[in-house]
Amino acid sequence: MSQLAPLVKRPYLALIGVFDSGVGGLSILDEALRQLPAHDYIYLADSIHAPYGEKSSEWIASRSMELCQYLAAQGCDAIMVACNTATAEAIADIRDELSNIPIIGVEPGIKPAAMQSSNGIVGVLATEATLKSDKFSALLATLPNCQFVKQAGAGLVPLIEAGQAHSEQTLELLAEHLEPIQEAGADTLVLGCTHYPFLRKAIRKLLGDSINLIDTSEAVVRQLKRKLESQGMQLDDDEYGTIKFISSKDAQNLHHMAHELMQSDLDKHSITSQLVSSFT
Repeated sequence: MSQLAPLVKRPYLALIGVFDSGVGGLSILDEALRQLPAHDYIYLADSIHAPYGEKSSEWIASRSMELCQYLAAQGCDAIMVACNTATAEAIADIRDELSNIPIIGVEPGIKPAAMQSSNGIVGVLATEATLKSDKFSALLATLPNCQFVKQAGAGLVPLIEAGQAHSEQTLELLAEHLEPIQEAGADTLVLGCTHYPFLRKAIRKLLGDSINLIDTSEAVVRQLKRKLESQGMQLDDDEYGTIKFISSKDAQNLHHMAHELMQSDLDKHSITSQLVSSFT
């Protein structure tokens, strides 16, 4: 596997790796840039293999470990596994292997959803792999007094990866997936995949403004912030660090999608992008 030269870090500044199967983790990066704009970031998208949610548990665990080891080799001070599927299947082993740096995962926000729900009926839109994982089942077992309507969002991730988040095709497919949740009377919906926050407008169009949407990106980045501050890594928020976009498929498209999907002003950051073909 080819190695990139590690970024030169300023004093007290962290180099943060963000890993996802594709562009979904850009929702986490977006929040990180809002809360922690001064740090440097490597965003690694394994787009050639997206989506992960339809692959075997063994493959997901092995691939996730490989890519996180790569980020650690680049000198990352912390890694965000910005993929619900990878977190569910691999986070424990990754933390054991890379125990010298913080590893922050993401998981469906079913606990805050249960707390916010008025009628105790919560919809969970996630990948098949996440919904079937032992980690997710263990989370559900801690909340026996809430009814969770689980729905796999099959086909949504490839459409978002193809730049079709706002297309009529995506809206129609999303409507099919949300129908069981709507029929069950859920008043809260968990966005259980980092790709799904990019469907907020479409979800609001279909379900209206009354349903609570639970996205854990803000809480995830707050956890990262606590970890970094405990190590003395912080800078003034009026500074802007660098971003390196790395893709296993198409680095230019990843850069383009970041501009399309993210709300952060990327022009304030120094940005580079690179294809790493050895990830294939």
